[in-house]
Amino acid sequence: MLHRRHALFALGAMVLAATPVVAQAAPAKLNVVASFSILGDLVANVGGDRVALKVLVGPNSDAHVFAPSPADAKTLAAAKLVFVNGLGFEGWMTRLVKASGSKAPVVVATTGVAPRKMDAEEHHGHDHAEETDPHAWQSVANAKIYIANIRDGLIAADPAGKDTYEKNAAAYLTKLDAMEHDVRDAVARIAPERRRIITTHDAFGYFGAAYGVEFIAPQGVSTESEASAKDVARIVRQIRKQKVPAVFLENVTDPRLVKRIADETGAKIGGTLYSDALTAAGGDAPTYLDMMRHNIRTLSAALMS
Repeated sequence: MLHRRHALFALGAMVLAATPVVAQAAPAKLNVVASFSILGDLVANVGGDRVALKVLVGPNSDAHVFAPSPADAKTLAAAKLVFVNGLGFEGWMTRLVKASGSKAPVVVATTGVAPRKMDAEEHHGHDHAEETDPHAWQSVANAKIYIANIRDGLIAADPAGKDTYEKNAAAYLTKLDAMEHDVRDAVARIAPERRRIITTHDAFGYFGAAYGVEFIAPQGVSTESEASAKDVARIVRQIRKQKVPAVFLENVTDPRLVKRIADETGAKIGGTLYSDALTAAGGDAPTYLDMMRHNIRTLSAALMS
């Protein structure tokens, strides 16, 4: 009887050994769309491996003048969740959502941000009584609000990933805290009278308000607007009167206007700032953190020399 039991046990073990182990399939990733590259990077940091992310307006591309294609409508139709900046930044998004037939929830990353309003005088005489500045990510404090909204949006769409999203968001918020400290420290080292900067379009208002730097731009908050001769002449006078030390290019705008202002005033070109778009992987600003580090280093080098 004992020998029989041993034989049965041995036979059972052989059967188990011969049975293939079926690996558990990894959970399907959440299809997520972000409207532009900076927002896409923030979503990627919170979403991690649980999301399959597609970005509509890619590196070095200008969301102000973006024209969606049928392929973009297809991308949106396949999405389970869509992230947008809001504050009027993606003027084309409503049309794209309608064209795609997408029923995916839309998360507005700027929900809870105090919008920066610009009156007509501040807006260089353009025909706007008041306009909302959409470039809220240029303040690190606002980027923290983006992260909270992204985390909550992902949890709502994928409750099983709650722990992952919370952990990723907390880790990234720690990095943002360190970044904000570095930015404030760098600005503090620049003499107050030298904290005046000329850029092409008005994309750095939130940065200026948060960190005590004055940005002057011949274009408005959108690169679609044209700087008039009157605007340019006024800025030339201002540079000469206030002895503005440097003017800066942007990766999403035509450099000729800033170069012309530099030629007329003798102000030096301090380098390229990244405002509305990241660079590709090999560039100066492939992530939001890289962008902020590059911008503050570039500003400091020009304004302290």
